[in-house]
Amino acid sequence: MAAIEMKNIVKEYGDGFKAVNDVSIDVKDGEFMILVGPSGCGKSTLLRMIVGLEDITSGDMVIGGDRVNDKAPRDRNLAMVFQNYALYPHLTVYENIAFPLRLSKQFGEQEIDEKVRKASSILELDDHLERKPGNLSGGQRQRVAMGRAIVRDAQAFLFDEPLSNLDAKLRGQMRTEISRLQRRLGITTVYVTHDQTEAMTLGDRVAVLKRGLLQQLATPRELYEHPVNLFVAGFIGSPPMNFLPATVKGDELELPFGTVTLPKEKAERGRDRGLLIAGIRPEHFDDAQVVDKDKLGAGSTFNATVEVVEWLGNESYAYIPFEAPPEVQAQLEQLEKDLDGESLRTQLVVSLEGASTIKEGDEAEIFVESSKIHLFDPETGDNLTVGL
Repeated sequence: MAAIEMKNIVKEYGDGFKAVNDVSIDVKDGEFMILVGPSGCGKSTLLRMIVGLEDITSGDMVIGGDRVNDKAPRDRNLAMVFQNYALYPHLTVYENIAFPLRLSKQFGEQEIDEKVRKASSILELDDHLERKPGNLSGGQRQRVAMGRAIVRDAQAFLFDEPLSNLDAKLRGQMRTEISRLQRRLGITTVYVTHDQTEAMTLGDRVAVLKRGLLQQLATPRELYEHPVNLFVAGFIGSPPMNFLPATVKGDELELPFGTVTLPKEKAERGRDRGLLIAGIRPEHFDDAQVVDKDKLGAGSTFNATVEVVEWLGNESYAYIPFEAPPEVQAQLEQLEKDLDGESLRTQLVVSLEGASTIKEGDEAEIFVESSKIHLFDPETGDNLTVGL
């Protein structure tokens, strides 16, 4: 096991394009670090520079205290699990797991057998050791790829979108298995994904990247509760955060549907700044008729006409259209491009408890939890209320 330090890492190609631009991340010994972001943000390039498959234009890559910029991949003692598993179809599960040990020529047959069987036991592959990859399920093939990493006693595991080829149910199962395995082994892990659910459920900390730049490095909870800018706020959370044109006057936040009262600290951050973008997650709204009376005192209500309601059993989503001024609309359109096409249309999405009886076409009284509202600068995208 070893810490991984990325110090001012840059990857610039011959045409001047910077896939990674001055990124600094310290991965602690034994930590599960997630690199997340939309396609083309530089996360896989950064992972390949850690393992040595991509040259570093500038900056320092330090693994276990040693600068490894000029070391070949085989000399870095890292184990990488690829998106396509990279298994040999003509070899059995046993031989696939044993392959890196045989390649190193450092182990006898008895030691190889012990390591393979220990890994197969951890991954519950004992009954499949004589089968070939073509006869395994996607989840089993993924475990074989992980077994090949385990037997190497590597300093760190590197995962490059390992679950993207699996169906939704199997992805959920494998997330749990990877998390359990990493906790059990206590090995430093760097995991690349574009799936924010994987990022939020697996990582001790998460690095959010955009166009080669590090946007925020924090725990999943901090990313959710205190996003530093519009990009992180829009990327983290499902359904995505609502973004509404707003202004602050006194302690009142004026929204397209009416006004809500802000906590004084947040009002002070947004006061006298003119047009702002208010960010509010769908789950921080509800039907005012079913909200607990004690909770009502921690927020405000407004009336709005509901256009569509999606019923999901234990909850529903209500959709309420609104119009945004050109300045805000331009920022939201750019954000939609940054988020790889994630829809940020001008409609408010409200999460409703199962007890709500709001229907399409209703003029509904909507509750909003005022302390959960974020205020963003429409020009810079910075969160003016971060940390509050």
